Amino acid sequence: MLFRSILITALIMVAGCRKEHADLLCYNGVIYTLDAEFTVAEAMVVKAGKIVGTGTAGDLRKRYKIAAERDLLGNPVFPGFIDSHCHFFGYGQSLRQADLSGTRSVREVIARLKKQQEDYPSQWILGRGWDQNNWEKKEFPDRHMLDKAFADIPVYLTRVDGHAAWVNTKALTISAIQPGTVIDGGEILNDAGGLKGILLDNAMALVEKHIPQADRQEKIRALQAAERNCFKAGLTTVCDAGLDKDIVMLIDSLQRAGQLKMKVYAMLNPNRANLEHFVDHGIYRTGKLSVRSVKLFADGALGSRGALLIEPYNDDQGNTGIQVSTAAYLKQICQMAYEKGYQVNTHCIGDSAVRLMLNIYSSILPEHNDLRWRIEHSQVVHPDDLPKFVQYGIVPSVQTTHATSDMDWAGERLGSDRLKTAYAYRTLLALNGWLPNGSDFPVESINPLYGFYAAISRKDLQGNPSEGFQMQEALSRKQALLAMTVWAARACFEETATGSLEPGKSADFVVLDKDIMLINEAVIPRVRILETFVDGEKVYTINNE
Repeated sequence: MLFRSILITALIMVAGCRKEHADLLCYNGVIYTLDAEFTVAEAMVVKAGKIVGTGTAGDLRKRYKIAAERDLLGNPVFPGFIDSHCHFFGYGQSLRQADLSGTRSVREVIARLKKQQEDYPSQWILGRGWDQNNWEKKEFPDRHMLDKAFADIPVYLTRVDGHAAWVNTKALTISAIQPGTVIDGGEILNDAGGLKGILLDNAMALVEKHIPQADRQEKIRALQAAERNCFKAGLTTVCDAGLDKDIVMLIDSLQRAGQLKMKVYAMLNPNRANLEHFVDHGIYRTGKLSVRSVKLFADGALGSRGALLIEPYNDDQGNTGIQVSTAAYLKQICQMAYEKGYQVNTHCIGDSAVRLMLNIYSSILPEHNDLRWRIEHSQVVHPDDLPKFVQYGIVPSVQTTHATSDMDWAGERLGSDRLKTAYAYRTLLALNGWLPNGSDFPVESINPLYGFYAAISRKDLQGNPSEGFQMQEALSRKQALLAMTVWAARACFEETATGSLEPGKSADFVVLDKDIMLINEAVIPRVRILETFVDGEKVYTINNE
């Protein structure tokens, strides 16, 4: 009996000393786990792409037999950043087009286009990023300005917001657009000389359909180029706001082959191919791809005066904007999505567009649901409409850099009274207690730290205005961080898989060279991403730059 007792005791002691195997210990860091207590740990352990433990290095070494260790050198670590509204594939495509962002004149636009055509000769000259609000003469340009430099080759230039195009005469001729051409949900601008060469919203498609489509290899290169830049920016999940079946399936095939490691939440365009292939068959989800939402458009953009407003534009009294889809169509798609268990995410910039979709959503959704239907942008919301966000669990999905990009001219469009309730991020956060933040890139920079900085400072990258823009609507640093991690994950139903560094969740994390929770806010836009990890695999390091 004594021998048996000693043997049992020995076996228990051996079993107690047995350690669980793990792949990686990261230690000597400042690890923001973003658990419910907002715990900051010194170390964490990764196994099979998941976080299995956090705490101190000493404690974790006692619990795990670790294959490899990594000294974080005292650097801060955050969950991988999530962009809750962007155009991942579109951004990749735009990298092969002329970058017109930041241009200050038509002359500068023309110079960049000439350089683009010299470096990358093509059948069409394509560019994106121009914004007449940044020019000395804050008016739409015309086709004749392009014709002088490019008379014999079609030119198609997308405005920074993606809701207007500037084209030359050649492009209009190819597209058979004439004075008097009308299209629902869009506008073709005219002037004294006839067609101006500016197309708004749905009118853009009249030219776009004539632009040669990229082949499969070009699409793959676009996706992989976008991924490289996103990893460099610390993004580990992107929510692409408007994809078609062929691109979603291409992303899926590349992810399965290990050729694309970015996690993608796909919002589907509501065309027949998407509806029949995906929506009719329910939610589709893998470890890196989630397809469970439909993207709709209610209006255009404020900068091009296409946002749908209740009252006319302050600087264009005969104009209330553009409703790009009929109410009947929007409700039909929403009803179908509800029946199939799909989330609906609708682009709404103006207060009339927001009201339209809140009314449609509330006619379909039960009260206090957790279906997380979203109002994308929520830029101008009438105070009378705020209660419906709470009553029907509707999520205002925002992009904080829009406020600092638009602040210099938004008052001209909206007037001082209406501006006071626009870009109201703190007000929107208070409705349901959480708020996802994205960038809408390539409309804005892909750098999520710019969004973090804009949320807390309400300033542009030059630090203007010094007192901040409508600071009563600024977010705290904790709120801004949650908006691009935990809350962004929740907005796409991924909160059990990612968004925080808790046991059982994916080891998606970034290592920064400075702590954005502590440093002077002016330094935040210059913080560097040192490393990015997805499922425990290093996908970016600054050492390879």
